[in-house]
Amino acid sequence: MFELNGIVKLKKDEQKVSDAFKKREFVVTDNSSNYPQHILFQLTQERCKLLDDINEGDQVKVSFFIKGREWQGKDGGGVKYFTSLDAWRVERGTKEYSKESQAPASLSANGGGLSNAEETDDLPF
Repeated sequence: MFELNGIVKLKKDEQKVSDAFKKREFVVTDNSSNYPQHILFQLTQERCKLLDDINEGDQVKVSFFIKGREWQGKDGGGVKYFTSLDAWRVERGTKEYSKESQAPASLSANGGGLSNAEETDDLPF
């Protein structure tokens, strides 16, 4: 599991993909680096309602899984791979604020963090 803190940039309406599947997409802006990153997440099935009380501009913490799948078209074309960020929890932050006053966003996996060497390295790559 991963977590990302950021600001909700875009909240889409729920989409009914089939009779048995629905999804809802939203974009969170991560301003923790020199260049803002706009990250697309999706909620599926009963989790679509998690965005009902969240507004664009709200500070949120998103807990998510990275999922990948393989697809091959019926025409025998090449195999394609798709990646999705499936949110399973969306929590509103304690306050709303602009990019200028935003605390750095964070991304962590299973409670892991950066090593001391990584934390002090100020190289842009």
